[in-house]
Amino acid sequence: MTPTTGPVESGIDTMGMAAAVAGLPAQMQDALAAAEDVRGPARGGPSDDALISNVIVMGMGGSGVAGDIISALAAPQMRVPVAVAKGYECPAFVGPSTLAIAVSFSGNTEETLEAATTAHDAGASMIAVTAGGRLAELAAQWGAPLYEVDASIPMPRAAVGAISVAPLVALERAGLLSGVADWVRAAASQLHVRRDSAGSDAGPPEAIVRAIGEGEMLPVFYGGGALGAVAAGRAKAQINENVKIPSYASAMPELCHNELAGWDLAGPPDDGSPLAVIALRHGFEHPQTRRRYDFARRVLEGARTAVPYCELHANGDGEMAQLFDLIFQVDVFSLRVAAAARRDPGPIGVLTELKDYLARH
Repeated sequence: MTPTTGPVESGIDTMGMAAAVAGLPAQMQDALAAAEDVRGPARGGPSDDALISNVIVMGMGGSGVAGDIISALAAPQMRVPVAVAKGYECPAFVGPSTLAIAVSFSGNTEETLEAATTAHDAGASMIAVTAGGRLAELAAQWGAPLYEVDASIPMPRAAVGAISVAPLVALERAGLLSGVADWVRAAASQLHVRRDSAGSDAGPPEAIVRAIGEGEMLPVFYGGGALGAVAAGRAKAQINENVKIPSYASAMPELCHNELAGWDLAGPPDDGSPLAVIALRHGFEHPQTRRRYDFARRVLEGARTAVPYCELHANGDGEMAQLFDLIFQVDVFSLRVAAAARRDPGPIGVLTELKDYLARH
C-alpha cells in the first residue's frame, strides 16, 4: 500500500496528509537547501564567540518531536549535552553559555514562546525554526538566526523533516556537528526507496490495521534505544492525531523492568486482546536489546490472552536514515488505520478547542 492510498481514496483526507507523507524525502532535501542558505551569524546572543556549554531544544507536539530527534541523533556526536524542553518552563541551567533552539511550526505555540523568551532573557544564544508567527517576530527582535519552514505544509506533524533538518544544520553552523548534509541525503535516499517499495512492504498486517480502525484494539509501540524510542513516540502521536484514538509507546530496555510483567493479565481467556504490540526495529540496537525483543515476544504469545505482535524494520545508511525510515513507516501505518476507521487524518478539533479555551481564560 502506497502512502497516497487509503484516506485519499475514501475521500476524507481533506488536508492532503497522505501526499505530505509521500513528499517527506523531497521535504528533507528542500529543508537542507533552505537551511544551508541561511545568512548571518550562526546564533543570536551576547557574543557569537561565547563558548557553548549546553544546548536546549524547545517545542511542543508535532514541532517538539524535533527535540527528540536532535537528542537521539546529534547528542551522541556532540561535546556538550542536549536537553529537550516541552512546556512553559525553561530550565534553570540556561544562561549565556546556552544555545537555545526554539521550534514552532506555526510560530505561535504559547508554551514554546514563553520558554524561549525566558531563555533569551537569561542570556542564551537563540535560534528560531518556524514558518512565521510570533516566533519569527521575536527572532527579528533578538537578532537571532531564523530557519524558515515551508508554510504550505498542512500541519506541524507533517513537517517532521523540515523541523528536524534545520536544527541539525544550525548545530553544524555553530561548530557542534559535522556531516549533516550527508545524513540528510542518506535519509532522503532511503525514504525514496521505502516509498517506491511500499506496495510490497505495507507494514502491519491488514487484520491488525482493520481491528484498530474498527475499535477492537489499540496499538502499543515498542522501540529500542534512543532511535527506537523516538520512532515509538512518533507512532503514538500519529495514531492519536491522525486516527483520533488512544495509543501507547514504551522503550526497550526499560519496559522489561516493569511493563513486561503486566502482559499476563491482558484479559480473561475468552476475550480477544484489547491491545496489539508493534515493535519498531533498527540496526543500531544493543545486542541485549535484540534478545529482549525475542523474550518479550514469547511472553506476549504465551499470555493468558495472546497479544498480536508484529515488527517494522528500518533500512538505510546511518542512524538518521533508519530513524526516518521508521517514521515514514509509522506515518503510513497511521494513514491506513485512519482509512479503516473512515476518519479524516488532518483536522484535530479537540486541540483547536483547547487553544480557544486557553485564549479565553
